[in-house]
Amino acid sequence: MWTKFREKFIGDKYFYRRVLFLAVPLIIQNAITSFVNFLDNIMVGQIGTEQMSGVAIVNQLMFVFNICIFGGVSGAGIFGTQFYGKGDYEGQKYAFRFKLYACMLIAGAALLLFGTCNTQLISLYLNDSGSVGDITLALKYGEEYLHIMMLGLIPFALNQSYVNTIRETGRTFVPMLASVAAVVTNLILDYILIFGFGGIPALGVQGAAIATVVARFIECGIVVIWTHTHKNYNPYIIGAYKSFVIPRRILKDIFTKGTPLMVNEMLWATGMTVIVQCYAVRGLEVVAAQNISSTITNLFNIVYIQLGGCISIVVGQLLGAGKIKEAKDADNKMIFFSVFCCSCVALIMAIVGRFFPSIYNTEDSIKELARTFITISALAMPLCSFSHCTYFTLRSGGKTIVTFLFDSVYTWVLIIPLAYLLARHTALSITTVFFLVQFSELIKVILGFFMVKSNVWLQNIVADGAEA
Repeated sequence: MWTKFREKFIGDKYFYRRVLFLAVPLIIQNAITSFVNFLDNIMVGQIGTEQMSGVAIVNQLMFVFNICIFGGVSGAGIFGTQFYGKGDYEGQKYAFRFKLYACMLIAGAALLLFGTCNTQLISLYLNDSGSVGDITLALKYGEEYLHIMMLGLIPFALNQSYVNTIRETGRTFVPMLASVAAVVTNLILDYILIFGFGGIPALGVQGAAIATVVARFIECGIVVIWTHTHKNYNPYIIGAYKSFVIPRRILKDIFTKGTPLMVNEMLWATGMTVIVQCYAVRGLEVVAAQNISSTITNLFNIVYIQLGGCISIVVGQLLGAGKIKEAKDADNKMIFFSVFCCSCVALIMAIVGRFFPSIYNTEDSIKELARTFITISALAMPLCSFSHCTYFTLRSGGKTIVTFLFDSVYTWVLIIPLAYLLARHTALSITTVFFLVQFSELIKVILGFFMVKSNVWLQNIVADGAEA
């Protein structure tokens, strides 16, 4: 029995060397980014509860934008990865162009929305039913932060178009270096601008926003310059801007497969913010506690998020090369490896999380609530890891309609109504509500298991996709 289990779920040294070659730079890159966000959050948290809450609310809005950009590149990314596995760089170039169009369109829409509806959007998360904090001040600080953060939307969108395409080739080191340069800049500027230094006045939340925007421009510049000066590594970039044409057949295929994925990412991200808004009706202390909890949770979630993302690269390349059996074998092993690693990380998070909220300059009730949120999130993390892996498995084979049903439809039909009813129409404590919502992930795990086992995702979607 052990031999059969090992053959199915345990890879050899070469397999793990390849997975870690892809995953470690991604994990390091995102760990550094999250760690700086972590420190940034702590710095803002030293100013006061209202400042921390205002920034946390805006970051929820930015989260929706970021995921929409991710969705914009993901649809074409399925094709780009399989085109690369096939050795078709012209096809990969067309996928890259599509990403540029999608990301610029999303960034333009976000600028319009945030510029005209900023007060209304932030106010959705403010409720005076709690016992701490001034919601008027939280709104003021949130608006100040958002106005500056809007300047970073275009460079972020452009950067993701390039980074997503670079990762399709398996080169994850350069995006990592660009991210390191950006986050070091962000961290230094955070300290100087938030608290003031050497004659520079303390700008508070405005300083935090300025630091983030400058860092985004630096990261984008490094990635774009490297791509265009290393065309031997990035053959798809040759002639990418000589024309803006995408062959009709490829455009149709990307729209057919990619649109459900893009819509899925947007609806899922919006759904996550709606769930947070459901919690927020219980008061500003819940908003603050959620911010503290999500800060450390996001830091630890990096491991399973990036290992899951590697599935789309490894399995996608194998499917594009027509290696169906190898793709299935690699997927089994990568899912097991991700869940195992995540279980270990969750244990560490549960231990560290007990001490983390004490760093913040806020009320004791908020700190204790944050500790409970962190513990619950740690317990649910292995479930999230498995469902995340199944999502990327289905996506790697182009099953975007299935992923749409599995992800955003599931969120809007089950999770959001559950969170809404429990938070607004029951007398249950917010910790009980949070626990029930988090562990509803178990249903998604069961659904994902049977969908992956059915092998419906094992398909090559670019066999003839290179022709115009």
